[in-house]
Amino acid sequence: MKKIGIVGIIVTDRGVAQEMQSVLSDFGDIIIGRMGVPDKANGINAIALIVEGTTEQISALTGKLGRLDSVSVKSAVTTVSLSD
Repeated sequence: MKKIGIVGIIVTDRGVAQEMQSVLSDFGDIIIGRMGVPDKANGINAIALIVEGTTEQISALTGKLGRLDSVSVKSAVTTVSLSD
Protein backbone atom coordinates (compact mmCIF):
# COMPACT_ATOMS: atom_id res chain seq x y z
CA MET A 1 0.00 0.00 0.00
CA LYS A 2 1.37 3.41 -0.95
CA LYS A 3 1.65 6.21 1.59
CA ILE A 4 2.41 9.94 1.43
CA GLY A 5 5.46 11.05 3.36
CA ILE A 6 7.90 13.88 3.90
CA VAL A 7 11.67 13.47 3.88
CA GLY A 8 13.83 16.22 5.38
CA ILE A 9 17.49 16.34 4.35
CA ILE A 10 20.26 18.53 5.78
CA VAL A 11 23.52 18.71 3.83
CA THR A 12 26.57 20.18 5.55
CA ASP A 13 29.08 19.71 2.71
CA ARG A 14 28.09 20.45 -0.89
CA GLY A 15 30.81 18.09 -2.07
CA VAL A 16 28.34 15.23 -1.66
CA ALA A 17 25.78 16.86 -3.99
CA GLN A 18 26.52 14.72 -7.05
CA GLU A 19 26.32 11.47 -5.10
CA MET A 20 23.12 12.62 -3.39
CA GLN A 21 21.57 13.62 -6.71
CA SER A 22 22.31 10.15 -8.05
CA VAL A 23 20.37 8.59 -5.15
CA LEU A 24 17.47 11.00 -5.65
CA SER A 25 17.39 10.16 -9.37
CA ASP A 26 17.29 6.44 -8.56
CA PHE A 27 14.15 7.08 -6.49
CA GLY A 28 12.63 9.67 -8.82
CA ASP A 29 9.52 7.54 -9.34
CA ILE A 30 8.42 8.07 -5.72
CA ILE A 31 9.41 11.75 -5.39
CA ILE A 32 6.45 13.99 -6.23
CA GLY A 33 7.86 17.29 -4.96
CA ARG A 34 11.18 18.79 -3.95
CA MET A 35 12.26 22.09 -2.43
CA GLY A 36 15.79 23.15 -1.53
CA VAL A 37 16.80 26.07 0.65
CA PRO A 38 20.44 27.10 1.06
CA ASP A 39 21.42 28.60 4.42
CA LYS A 40 24.67 30.30 3.42
CA ALA A 41 25.10 31.98 6.81
CA ASN A 42 25.38 28.58 8.51
CA GLY A 43 26.89 26.65 5.60
CA ILE A 44 24.06 24.13 5.32
CA ASN A 45 21.44 23.25 2.74
CA ALA A 46 17.97 21.98 3.58
CA ILE A 47 15.95 19.87 1.16
CA ALA A 48 12.34 18.78 1.64
CA LEU A 49 10.89 15.94 -0.41
CA ILE A 50 7.26 14.92 -0.72
CA VAL A 51 7.17 11.22 -1.50
CA GLU A 52 4.49 8.72 -2.49
CA GLY A 53 5.45 5.09 -2.16
CA THR A 54 5.42 2.01 -0.01
CA THR A 55 6.97 2.16 3.43
CA GLU A 56 9.76 -0.05 2.11
CA GLN A 57 10.53 2.30 -0.81
CA ILE A 58 10.61 5.36 1.44
CA SER A 59 12.83 3.54 3.94
CA ALA A 60 15.21 2.49 1.16
CA LEU A 61 15.51 6.10 -0.02
CA THR A 62 16.18 7.48 3.45
CA GLY A 63 18.60 4.66 4.21
CA LYS A 64 20.73 5.34 1.14
CA LEU A 65 20.71 9.08 1.78
CA GLY A 66 21.57 8.58 5.45
CA ARG A 67 24.69 6.58 4.55
CA LEU A 68 26.19 9.55 2.68
CA ASP A 69 28.78 11.62 4.54
CA SER A 70 27.59 15.10 5.56
CA VAL A 71 23.92 14.18 5.06
CA SER A 72 21.30 13.94 7.84
CA VAL A 73 17.85 12.57 7.03
CA LYS A 74 14.53 12.34 8.84
CA SER A 75 11.24 11.11 7.43
CA ALA A 76 7.61 11.13 8.43
CA VAL A 77 5.13 8.82 6.77
CA THR A 78 1.47 9.70 7.13
CA THR A 79 -1.34 7.33 7.91
CA VAL A 80 -2.94 8.27 4.58
CA SER A 81 -2.97 5.22 2.32
CA LEU A 82 -3.35 5.46 -1.44
CA SER A 83 -4.51 2.81 -3.84
CA ASP A 84 -1.83 1.44 -6.16
